[in-house]
Amino acid sequence: MPNQIEEFNAYRKKMNEKILGDDNKVIKRIFNLDTNAYAKGHLDVKTKELLGLVASAVLRCDDCVKYHLETCYKEGATKQEVMETLSIATLVGGTIVIPHLRRAYEFWEELENQK
Repeated sequence: MPNQIEEFNAYRKKMNEKILGDDNKVIKRIFNLDTNAYAKGHLDVKTKELLGLVASAVLRCDDCVKYHLETCYKEGATKQEVMETLSIATLVGGTIVIPHLRRAYEFWEELENQK
């Protein structure tokens, strides 16, 4: 039975392939801009992903939160760094972010417990 990480990544991959397969120039450019914005620059990738995590939580986008959590995990972020980041997001976004905080915490636990 697939876990939520596998389900999320499989769905994201499938739909991205379909969307990009339609060859819409504007959408392709937006995807490219997003990819390049999170590449190493003056800030390292982990820092950029933590920033993306804050913005995603404040905007209450669970898919974006999951994406940034997984990338933060792959970039070596610690649970303490992620929770401090999510605490800032909850402060900025207010109590309406708490349900997203719960789901983010659960997803992070699953990342830590895989394999």
